[in-house]
Amino acid sequence: MDSDHNARRAAASPPSVAPLIVRFAAFGDIVLLATLIEVLYRRYGRTVDLLSSGAWTRPLLAADPRVNHIQLITSRKSPYPLRPSQWQAVRWLRRRGLGAVYLCDPEPKAQWLVDHAGIGREWVVRAHDHPAATLVHWTDWWLAIGQLTPQALVGRVAPLEARGADTVPRLYVSNEARADCTKWLAAHGWVGAPLVLLQPGNKRTLKRGRLATLNDAKHWPAGRWGEVVRGVLRLEPRAQVLLCGAPAEAGVLDAICQAAQGTAATRGATAEQRVHNLAHELPVPRLLALLERAHSMISVDTGPAHAAAALDCPLTVLFASQDQRLWRPRSPAGRVASLGGWAGAASRLTDISAGEVLSAWQALGGAGGLASVRPGFPA
Repeated sequence: MDSDHNARRAAASPPSVAPLIVRFAAFGDIVLLATLIEVLYRRYGRTVDLLSSGAWTRPLLAADPRVNHIQLITSRKSPYPLRPSQWQAVRWLRRRGLGAVYLCDPEPKAQWLVDHAGIGREWVVRAHDHPAATLVHWTDWWLAIGQLTPQALVGRVAPLEARGADTVPRLYVSNEARADCTKWLAAHGWVGAPLVLLQPGNKRTLKRGRLATLNDAKHWPAGRWGEVVRGVLRLEPRAQVLLCGAPAEAGVLDAICQAAQGTAATRGATAEQRVHNLAHELPVPRLLALLERAHSMISVDTGPAHAAAALDCPLTVLFASQDQRLWRPRSPAGRVASLGGWAGAASRLTDISAGEVLSAWQALGGAGGLASVRPGFPA
């Protein structure tokens, strides 16, 4: 009798340890993971811990009230004895105690770290053991994974009601980042101007720099980006065009700046004065604050595009061979225009013309064009 009572009492008690997500991923993957963070936060009633990698992860989620501790490892592929960050991660996992673990990375090292920390499989939901029955968007899949419960906690955690589910990833921007962005914009004289962001690079660009080759399906020539820039300046006479990217992409952005030259923009300002290479000026918090207030973004299919959509920045996104059904950025207001991918796996960005991009960009705001989308900009 007493043992049955104790068992029922234990089953009814909420878990005392925060849910943990294990995911080693690129910038855009972490943005999409925000859907899973939301589901677990609401189901368990606690902030979520994250075991991850990548220098972008902490600043990307630093202002997220649903996230507690982020533990990073610097290299998951190196042997365990050679990586102190892996030792530290295992020690941290042991100190946390037993709680729900959502193992969302298929790499064997992810499972090895969890096992090495002494966490039994009854506490673990292995996401990739539950593939979707049909092709679904990543955020839809994360929502489904978040509804699963580790065997050790069955009956102790209620599923999230369908009406409470949201498959649009949400990002958060700190007041400090907003203040920094305003000060930075004021220093450049851009406060109040329509800020049109271009994101031409992707993680392949980071590896190859300006030597992105023709066998890269996500490469779009600088000449076409230059044509888009000139079209933006013509259609939005007050715009400042800000070329976004990491420091390693500075050469790629310089080439686009050069391609945009030679055509006078409206109202007496040259393209050179209104097109800016920001490769060395966009730490992640500032980028998020900038996306929050920008007029719009034109981007290849890459991480900042997902961040733009999550922050409801009107987005025109160019796809190569990635399937839009899996990867199309999702926005609270649905202001996303996507192009490309028409030839399936054989698709390349070069299949898309600059004219198509400009038409999609202008159409995002309906009959009034994009000027009607964000008529004012937060200070």
